[in-house]
Amino acid sequence: MALVNRDFEAYLDAMNEITILLPIAFREAVSDIFTLTNEVVDLPLDVVNTEEIESGFRLACKFDGEYEFGTDYVVRGSNGLKTDVQMGAVVRTAEFDAKFFYDGNDLGSSCKNGSTTFKVWAPTAVQVKVKLFPPGGKYFELIKMSRGEKGVWSIELDRDLELYRYTYMILVDQVWREAVDPYAVAAAPNTTHGVVAKLENTIVDRVSLPPFTHPVDSIIYEAHVRDFTIHPESGAVHKGLYIGACEVDTAGSDGKPTGLSYLKELGITHVEFLPFNDFAGINELGEQKEYNWGYNPLLFNVPEGSYSTDPSNPYKRITELKQMIEGFHSEGLRIIMDVVYNHVYIREQSSFEKIVPGYYFRYHSDGKPSDGTGVGNDIASERLMARKYIHDSVRFWVEEYNIDGIRMDLMGIHDVETVTGIRSLCETLKPGMVIIGEGWDLNTPLPASEKANQRNQHKLANIGQFNDQFRDSIKGSTFNLYERGYALGNGTYTYQAKEVLAGSIGHFNGGKGLFTEPIQSVNYVEAHDNHTLWDKLEACLDGSGELLKMKCHRFATSLVLLAQGIPFLHSGQEFFRTKNGIGNSYKEPDEVNQLDWERKVRYSDNIRYIKGIVEIRKQLDCFRLRSAAEINANMKDLGLQHPLIGFRYSSAKGMDAILIMNPTVFIHHIPLPDGEWNVLADDLQAGIAPLRTIGQGGNAVLEPVSLMVLVKK
Repeated sequence: MALVNRDFEAYLDAMNEITILLPIAFREAVSDIFTLTNEVVDLPLDVVNTEEIESGFRLACKFDGEYEFGTDYVVRGSNGLKTDVQMGAVVRTAEFDAKFFYDGNDLGSSCKNGSTTFKVWAPTAVQVKVKLFPPGGKYFELIKMSRGEKGVWSIELDRDLELYRYTYMILVDQVWREAVDPYAVAAAPNTTHGVVAKLENTIVDRVSLPPFTHPVDSIIYEAHVRDFTIHPESGAVHKGLYIGACEVDTAGSDGKPTGLSYLKELGITHVEFLPFNDFAGINELGEQKEYNWGYNPLLFNVPEGSYSTDPSNPYKRITELKQMIEGFHSEGLRIIMDVVYNHVYIREQSSFEKIVPGYYFRYHSDGKPSDGTGVGNDIASERLMARKYIHDSVRFWVEEYNIDGIRMDLMGIHDVETVTGIRSLCETLKPGMVIIGEGWDLNTPLPASEKANQRNQHKLANIGQFNDQFRDSIKGSTFNLYERGYALGNGTYTYQAKEVLAGSIGHFNGGKGLFTEPIQSVNYVEAHDNHTLWDKLEACLDGSGELLKMKCHRFATSLVLLAQGIPFLHSGQEFFRTKNGIGNSYKEPDEVNQLDWERKVRYSDNIRYIKGIVEIRKQLDCFRLRSAAEINANMKDLGLQHPLIGFRYSSAKGMDAILIMNPTVFIHHIPLPDGEWNVLADDLQAGIAPLRTIGQGGNAVLEPVSLMVLVKK
């Protein structure tokens, strides 16, 4: 760091505006004449406003002429006071974006044909150097880079530097900062350096899957790489690792499938893994006793090293993640990547902030960073180079790692244009990708009309959003552990349950729904966040006995799978996953977070039932209607007595089906429409094979806390 002696402070806040901050001790300097100089030109500053503030005085100044970024400027007062010009709010102006937007696809390091090139976007930097470490070496070279158009600094070296570690040294505001390349695609352990990589040396054979049909045909299963196999009875050899997740023919203590083979048998279509890009919170060279969900992003284009067999080998994490993804593809399952572009781990320590201070993050009008994410910073996705970074990153993961979907963490932080751009990009790169996100309305300084949240769902076509109305109507409030929803016996949610089961498109509300189309509704009652459904039941139904809790749980999970929209299951939900009552387990030990494969053995009957409901959804297209128009035309309310719910479905394939639901603890006899009806699901069994037939004029006997699926014979 440079030693900076400043009599006062001056900031470039717009292309032709300087803000001067004078301390109280320099009161007499308020009337000075100020000049902006870079030792080549002298530009007089016109003081257009003077304001007394707590620490002294704020002078708003304007100047004529063009500010030459990449050079040092000084503001001098007529009394001899002087200071360097620091970068202020100018980096957050549209004019700055327009001047420096770089549309090239070559940022980062590249190594080919015996030479190596480094490029970094740093328009406010006065100097940039690349710091090179040979593989295994402690000593480094420091090489100056050259400034080019659009603020891109580069250097081409006539050497093959594969596996060299590197960082950038950036001089901004008289301070040198060392940053890891945000465009790095490989890294040293614990993200100390980027690594020059030849990705052609990490190729893994790909499995070709046909384009996925439609998002409502998906059944998403959320998992965590470590949780998935770390349990002693997972049957995996490489527990907690990428290559452990894709092991096949693993078995639990009962000799029956676990892991990937179990998921294939369960019938789900997509596995959404919690973040597997590089994140903070785990010592990659430690004994792996630490735990983290992964929502502390460091490098967005590098796989997390703690899930590899050798974090010190930069290529291992890359090839093993690719092996995991293709392993799932080999079993016909697809991978959704949980991406966390809404924030970084620590703003001040991030590569973004070190390279272009103040640009990549949102700020309030008072100059303080915004915190709509709740973790200290919000990525300003609306800024052109931030948006480009996000789009470039998504492109990289789709093209290099062959992922099949994107789940956007805290999507509501982002702007609509960035998110719809992700959707368009994915449709172009790989038709059939599933795009979902958390469309919460978050307190970030972005115009309400631009936020990618539920309120703007009409601008976010073909993007699924987690449906909190479904979640809370069916299971009860997430934030009141003791409140019960429809599936837990609370009949006051009957009307809301009808609406969310019909895709939340306003089918029972005159077309005024949360969403326009069912593709936008991701239906769930449990995810990695907050208490598991089982743990909520333990609180809500304390003292009721395990049988009633299991019935409520089965009922709620079945409704997720039979509702219009996109069903979403939390891993282990089908065998009553518990986290021992802990609602936020983001860094709890394995004992809390691991997928307990012994519960799979204990609750095999429930798994069999949920597998049957999955089969019904996949075989009966009336539970996967693709548009609001289809729902309105083919889904009718049977008008059962409150709080019972009954729907009758038709479909293009001539299907005539009934779904009836009973959240009470009493048996109900439901008269059926004319005809003979095959029962596919009752309180104990489910599947596509008929359990029995109810004849003409017969009644369906609806057991307590259960549902029935019937198809006309």
